[in-house]
Amino acid sequence: MPDQSPPDLNLFTGQPQFENFARYKELLPTTRMAASSVPCQFAEGAALALPERYSFEGAERSTEGFLEETHTCGLLVLQNGKVRLERYMRSGGRDVQWISWSVAKSFVSALVGIAVDEGFIRDISDPISDYIPVETGSAYDGVSIRNVLQMSSGARWNEDYNDPNSEVHRLAAAMAGVTSLESFVANMVPESEPGTVCRYNSGDTQALGALLVHATGRSLTDYMKEKLVEPLGFEFDSYWLIDSTGMEMAFAGLNVTARDFAKFGELYRGHGLWNGEPVVPEAWVRASVQADAPHLRAGQPILADHTLDLGYGYQWWLPDGDRGEFSAIGIYNQLVYVDPSRNVTIVKLSANPAYGTSMDERTNREMENIAFLRAVSAAMN
Repeated sequence: MPDQSPPDLNLFTGQPQFENFARYKELLPTTRMAASSVPCQFAEGAALALPERYSFEGAERSTEGFLEETHTCGLLVLQNGKVRLERYMRSGGRDVQWISWSVAKSFVSALVGIAVDEGFIRDISDPISDYIPVETGSAYDGVSIRNVLQMSSGARWNEDYNDPNSEVHRLAAAMAGVTSLESFVANMVPESEPGTVCRYNSGDTQALGALLVHATGRSLTDYMKEKLVEPLGFEFDSYWLIDSTGMEMAFAGLNVTARDFAKFGELYRGHGLWNGEPVVPEAWVRASVQADAPHLRAGQPILADHTLDLGYGYQWWLPDGDRGEFSAIGIYNQLVYVDPSRNVTIVKLSANPAYGTSMDERTNREMENIAFLRAVSAAMN
C-alpha cells in the first residue's frame, strides 16, 4: 500500500505517472533478476466479462469510469490458476516491468519466512537488532522481528504523502544519496510501545530488507532470484531499485510484470506450494494473512492521520469479512488481491493521478479498489 517515492519524479502532484511507472528501471539505479530458466505460462480459462457496475459507499459506479479515472494500465484476473481476463491500457503491457510500490512489502515478508525456514533467522521473536546495526535506544533496538513484520515496531512515523516534512518523504534522501537506507533505519526514533499500535511504516519494511541481507549474507536481489523468481517461473527479468550503496529499496522498489506479480499471488493462494513443491512454508503463509492481535484487526491499522477498514498480517493487508481475502497494496492503486474462497487472484496496476494529493479516500481510493476487485471476483461465481 502506500509507500515512498524516489526523488524528483513529481509524485503526489496530480501529474500523470503512467509513462514513468512503466520504466522506472530506466530512470533509476537498479539490480536485475534474470527471468527463470524454466518460465511458467498460465493456461487460458473461459473469457470473463467485467461487471459493468459495482457498489461502493451505497452507490453504483461505472467499471469503465473507474478504470479510466485511476489510470489503470494492467488488469489480470485468474481463477483456478487460469487467465480469465488480461487487459492492458496506456503504458501497460504483458512484457512491461511495472513499479510495485508497497506490493514489494509482501515479497519481502515471503523471503523472511523462507530465511526463517532455512535457519538464517532463528525465530521472529528475536530482536531485529540482533541481526542489523542500529543505534542504542533507537526505534529498532530490542524490537522483535514479529512486531516489525506487523507494522507494530513502535517507531515514530508519518506516511503522509501530502506532507513534504513526513518521515516517508525524508526517506527519499536515502534514494537521493544524501544518506543510505541502512543508516536511515539505524537512526529511527521510537514513539510507542512495540506490539501495541499498528502504524503503517515503510521504514519497518526497509528494516526487514536489512535483516535479510545481514542474516543470509546475500543481497535481496540474489536471494529473491533463487527463492522466488526461479521456482515460480518468472517469464521476464525483474528489477530492484537501489540506493547509492547498492541496498535494495525493500519497501517499494520492485519492478515486475503483471503475470509475474500474479504468480506471487497464486503462490499464497496455494498456501506456499507451487506445482506441488513448497516455496514458502505453509505455516508462514497462514500466519502472514491473519490479524492475530486486537491492534491488527480491521479498523485499527493507522495510515498517516487515519485508520483503515483493513486488518494487517505479515506485510499483507486483510479486507474485513469472512472470505479469507488478502492483498498486497501499493500507492497509486497497485494491488495483488487474492480471494481463496473463489480461487481468484487479481492484479491491478495503476497510476491514479490524484493519489497522494490528499490522504483522503476520495483521491486515493484504496477501499474503492477493494470493492471493485471484490465485485470482479463475485462475477466469477
